Amino acid sequence: MEISYVYIRKRRDFGRPCNFSDRPAELIIDILPDPSQALNFIERNPCDIAIQCSHDMSEHEVNTERFEMEARGINHVEGGWPKDINPQEMEQTIRYRKKVEKDDRYIATITQLGSVMEHCIKQNKAVNIYEEYFEEAEELEGTDETPSANTVNVFRDPNEIKRTATQLSWHPDGSRKLAVAYSCLEFQRAPKDMSYDSYIWDIENPNKSELTLKPDSPLVSLKYNPKDSHVLAGGCYNGQIAYWDTRKGGNPVESTVIEHSHRDPVYKVIWLQSKTGTECFSASTDGQILWWDIRKLSEPTEKLILDITKKGNLDSALGASSLEFEPTLPTKFMVGTEQGMIVSCNRKAKTPPEKIVCTYSGHHGPIYAIQRNPFFPKNFLTVGDWTARIWSEDCRESSIMWTKYHSCYLTDASWSPTRPTVFMTTRMDGALDVWDYMFKQNNPSLSLKVSDEPLYSLQVQENGRFVACGSKMGSVTLIELSTGLYTRMRNEKNFASAMFERETKREKILEARLREMRLKERSKTESGEESKEEKTSYNAEEVIASAEKEFFEIIEAGLKRREQQNKKSEEENQEKEVIEEKDVIE
Repeated sequence: MEISYVYIRKRRDFGRPCNFSDRPAELIIDILPDPSQALNFIERNPCDIAIQCSHDMSEHEVNTERFEMEARGINHVEGGWPKDINPQEMEQTIRYRKKVEKDDRYIATITQLGSVMEHCIKQNKAVNIYEEYFEEAEELEGTDETPSANTVNVFRDPNEIKRTATQLSWHPDGSRKLAVAYSCLEFQRAPKDMSYDSYIWDIENPNKSELTLKPDSPLVSLKYNPKDSHVLAGGCYNGQIAYWDTRKGGNPVESTVIEHSHRDPVYKVIWLQSKTGTECFSASTDGQILWWDIRKLSEPTEKLILDITKKGNLDSALGASSLEFEPTLPTKFMVGTEQGMIVSCNRKAKTPPEKIVCTYSGHHGPIYAIQRNPFFPKNFLTVGDWTARIWSEDCRESSIMWTKYHSCYLTDASWSPTRPTVFMTTRMDGALDVWDYMFKQNNPSLSLKVSDEPLYSLQVQENGRFVACGSKMGSVTLIELSTGLYTRMRNEKNFASAMFERETKREKILEARLREMRLKERSKTESGEESKEEKTSYNAEEVIASAEKEFFEIIEAGLKRREQQNKKSEEENQEKEVIEEKDVIE
């Protein structure tokens, strides 16, 4: 049985309008507050009040599917020939042409196509679509912009135990990736649980590395192959050389045998410009330079011992702390040593002793970086102790230019790939200095405090716009330079060439002067003009002292001459005044 309800209402009450009217307020009841009840209330502190009547929203992120582009080329070949004729055969093509030319429609067709072709040729002559209207737009005449830089990203070592970012390498195609080698260079002080991993970072994603490299020993050096961007070579702390193929994962494809590897950490690995693109060479503080072919890493293809006495004795060899190779000079390379000496070598010499060509000495400690100027390969930059020095191959006695002595050690340096007068240095106090010799030579154009930790590595992107700096605690800072620091000025290359030539000539004159004075001193001692007790070996301090003495004597003579001229002019003025006074009195 269903329960039903019936509502009864009169018809006239349906839809009846309500009648409202205004009337004065009427007090129904008045309840006074009870003060005793105030003790029962708890004050709300803090008090949150919503001031917007909007719906609660939650944040969601959606990544669209990545669109990958692929560049393809089309090779156009000669076409229009029948299938039974081979265009490569000269006789067949000549025979077919003669046959076509005898056809009655040939002349009419050529005449018709000729008018169309003539129209196209006239169009090409009227407008040159390949004309460059702003060829000099890239070379700025000068800019008043103050040199500046800003931090783009920071890539931190993801491990709990932080390690030093010892070397950086930009991806050769587009520089969108950065490979970083991490290791602890403090001998026998590495923590037990320290990770051996190194990483490849995408510069737009600092939160997670793109690929983890897993060597058998911490990587001290790491370098991309310029011919194959998927291949990297790394030098390990235990002296081994390994190479990776990023398409095959993070484990090394092959490593060198320990018996035939370096005995000390490998501080530099550089790829050679070979036809195969598989050859590289490495330098270590054990005094050896070894050449490798990654197709066969069981033993080195060539070996050089850095013994400047040219005896080939490994015990007296100089430890290599840096290495330089310029592809435009395929037979030459340079080595920076722990003893502060630069060794210039020639790989194609007939015998091992002849491979060591000459040496340059000018630093008080290990040379941490050496690099040739990309525009003037004869000039190269070195960093060691507290200074950065620019050298010329023609001057072996001393550098042609140098920075002032800093209060802390310099750790790395690099030339700008786009400007011949700009180079960058990193310091132990965490600062990055950008030197622009076009405008300043005594002080850096820009000094930037990058980190509170010491900076150990530096790498500049190919376009010169971005600079990556690696610190002691594994943080890699990506810095973007202002436009003026990487855009070449007009005639800058000519200015740099003139400056290097001028300084080289000056050093040659000083060298000749020193040589002449040494010969004089030697002749004096041989002729017996001085007693054996008074004979002293000539040194640079005496030259400087004598030069300063001559300089000050010349200045004093000039000052005296100027004083005499001033006195004469004063006396003449006084005589003129006396004559004028007499004339006035008369």
